[in-house]
Amino acid sequence: MIKLIEKYPILSLLLFVIVMLGFTIDSLPVTIMEARNFISAREMLTDNNWILTTMNGEARYQKPPLPTWITAVFGYLFGIKSILALRWPALLFLASIGISTYLLSKKLELTKSHSLINGFIVLSSFYVIGITIEAPWDIYTHGLMLMALYQLLRMFQDGKTPILHSLLFVSFLACSVLSKGPVSLYALFLPFVIAYGIAYKYKGGTLYFLKLISLLVFGIVLGGWWYFHVRVADPETFTAIATRETSNWSSYNVRPFYYYWSFFVQSGIWTIPAFISLLYPYLKSRVSNLKAYRCSFYWTILAVILLSIIPEKKSRYLMPVLIPLAINIGFYIEYLIREFKNLKTKKETIPVYFQFGLIATIAALFWVVWFFSNSILTGELLVRFIITTIVLLVIGISIFKNLKSKNIKNVFYLVIGFMLTMGLIALPISKVHKQEDYKDFSDYNTINAPLYHLEGVAPETIYNYGGKIPNIKTDEGFAIPNEIEFNLLTKGTDPKTIDELSKYYDIEFIATYDLNTASKGSKSHRTRLVNQLYRLTRK
Repeated sequence: MIKLIEKYPILSLLLFVIVMLGFTIDSLPVTIMEARNFISAREMLTDNNWILTTMNGEARYQKPPLPTWITAVFGYLFGIKSILALRWPALLFLASIGISTYLLSKKLELTKSHSLINGFIVLSSFYVIGITIEAPWDIYTHGLMLMALYQLLRMFQDGKTPILHSLLFVSFLACSVLSKGPVSLYALFLPFVIAYGIAYKYKGGTLYFLKLISLLVFGIVLGGWWYFHVRVADPETFTAIATRETSNWSSYNVRPFYYYWSFFVQSGIWTIPAFISLLYPYLKSRVSNLKAYRCSFYWTILAVILLSIIPEKKSRYLMPVLIPLAINIGFYIEYLIREFKNLKTKKETIPVYFQFGLIATIAALFWVVWFFSNSILTGELLVRFIITTIVLLVIGISIFKNLKSKNIKNVFYLVIGFMLTMGLIALPISKVHKQEDYKDFSDYNTINAPLYHLEGVAPETIYNYGGKIPNIKTDEGFAIPNEIEFNLLTKGTDPKTIDELSKYYDIEFIATYDLNTASKGSKSHRTRLVNQLYRLTRK
């Protein structure tokens, strides 16, 4: 099986993502960032707002539109209400990151099997997967930038700027900028360029570098056309949003410089190998390609330093660091595949046994989850739980057997099989954990009246509702709807206590809509997802 996977590396990486998440990722609830993207995509289709993007009928210029355009196309083809269809573009860009990592590794003169390992590591890293739903713009911008870097690497190595590579570099760079502005230029492109110069030294004359700089500038300008257009078409709104966004860099979610220095834990199941791969004095004499290892090492460290300089910090901003870190981890895994049978010292073998033994234990004891769950599994979910238990038990036992025989290559691909099983079979089981008060808008069509909101409404609620929810509260007071009867969403405020409404309307409480899957009191419970619905009828 491993030989077949290695024979078709690009197809294997693509199928890994599709099989792991392509049919089950809709089991997870829509996140706030996703909802914003989905709403804007829906309004592109319904209101034709493809350039001057909107959310709930209001200007939404915080993010450039390329990811939303792609989402809208998938929504048009497969249904705007299909969460699975709307998430597929992000999954394809996730796969592209694995494929680009493989191609980049090959271009750094790593073997085909080693490069494939790097691709699988990045695709199974925790936050690389998580970012597809937590902040979908990031997977687009970094996926496209990685494609641009592959073209740049080819030009670096050749010392030339052929037309095809130049055009591809400019195109991918421009699309990255059109996905999330200069974010990936700073977090992925800049540290790579510096790291490559340190590890390999640049070659080429002055004219060559002037051409590269020209291509870079052209790509940035080409990707920035949307910003220029919006700045001209709607200057007042654009300026207000830009001012607010840039002020956040220094005043919102401000964290200390060292906040990111546990970044390697974001790789999830690869945390221990990630830490060891960063021990440069230890690994530099053990890797198969020292220059390539230096490049990935400096690329990783420089990316973390550059991100640490920015006062505003969030865990998801670390996602681009996990790309060079995956290459770094690959050097350690490849070393273990070559030399683990010959290792004698406990300081080298114990971390390996602990790392993979822990995963094997979790896999073998997955069935124990049953005893700690308050939910009762029936029907399809029960079948999924039983199949998952059996498959993971086999994987866990197999990992232990291969650890005993010191066959790390088999162990590695069994871990990939573990991730595949969790995504393909186990993930939908999470749907059973919806709290008792969960109520979405699937039955709202039975309430025949237009819907408004009073004091803000979460993007998840707007997307779940399926249309715009206008606000009746303005800076001057209340914009009373023309309808004799309408429905009103609030966040705890009883409209009966508002004189402007109770004086002219009979007010009746209808229901509480709660989109939280987590129960009250838990850290995952969000009050913004709880709304009360009232019926207002003119007296």
